[in-house]
Amino acid sequence: MKARMKDGKTEDIRAVWFENGEVRMIDQRRLPLELTVVGFKDHREVAEAIRNMTTRGAPCIGASAAYAMCLAGLNGEDLDEAAAHIKAARPTAYDLFYATDWMYARLRNGEDPVKAADEYADTTVSKCRAIGRYGGALIEDGMKLMTHCNAGALATVDVGTALAPMRDAHDRGKKFFVYASETRPRLQGMQLTAWELNQEGIDHAIIPDGASAYYMSQGVDMIIVGADRIAANGDFANKIGTFDKAICAKRFGIPFYVAAPVSTFDFDTETGDGIVIEQRSETEMTQIGGMRIAPVGSRALNPAFDVTPAELVTGFITEKGIFRPSEISGMRE
Repeated sequence: MKARMKDGKTEDIRAVWFENGEVRMIDQRRLPLELTVVGFKDHREVAEAIRNMTTRGAPCIGASAAYAMCLAGLNGEDLDEAAAHIKAARPTAYDLFYATDWMYARLRNGEDPVKAADEYADTTVSKCRAIGRYGGALIEDGMKLMTHCNAGALATVDVGTALAPMRDAHDRGKKFFVYASETRPRLQGMQLTAWELNQEGIDHAIIPDGASAYYMSQGVDMIIVGADRIAANGDFANKIGTFDKAICAKRFGIPFYVAAPVSTFDFDTETGDGIVIEQRSETEMTQIGGMRIAPVGSRALNPAFDVTPAELVTGFITEKGIFRPSEISGMRE
């Protein structure tokens, strides 16, 4: 991704990588005010970074898990214990489990830990570029697009899933506009997606989550979101508030696309009913900057994700092409 550094220069940087014996990643909790890179030399530290959302987004969580397993291999740790610890970091994003098992098999096979983890991350980026090419062809000059949360380079190592088609279309000279919903309570749409669109020079505006239906009624041509886990029937989990958008898109006849690599598809989970929804701390809702803004004594419920039924999805944009929900069975790797 393009990023303006402290010295004012624009550099290409990934969300997570391996360098000089440690896993390095952008601390996404500090964006957009500060671009900070942190490093870890123990797989437990990387697992905690996944848990506390220093790194986030399903494909990037997967790459971070691969690098965590890399550290476990380099440090001579018990791989079964390491894998169990890493998988316990967060329950919903399927790439976490996919990547951990992928690395486990390669480490057991005696492969070099760094080369294997780099291969996983590089493959993730290649898949995102393919998603961009397929999805970018859907975008036409003058379109108004909408997205939710952050499914850009920060969430996917580089390039993005939902933002990949936008990057591809922008690079081809197409002119379009993006509504980026703020995404409460952690504000990833405002703080991360808008930051990425700004770096790329893509025309956009941040809108309140509750304004999505209003702007759809005024004219939105296409909605593209990411996914954290997709069931075998096409039901999918994504950041809370995605289901609302899908319902409204159906009401206004707006095409609703989900961009995700095949590694996000959980073919062992038949429907969305089998997807575990992470429940996060009340304080993410009741506090801002450590200061309580909710009435003392009031509880808060904070599901991190919701599940959107496949019937509301126009198509899945993957590295293998664009598929309708009824065509998912032919996508298995």
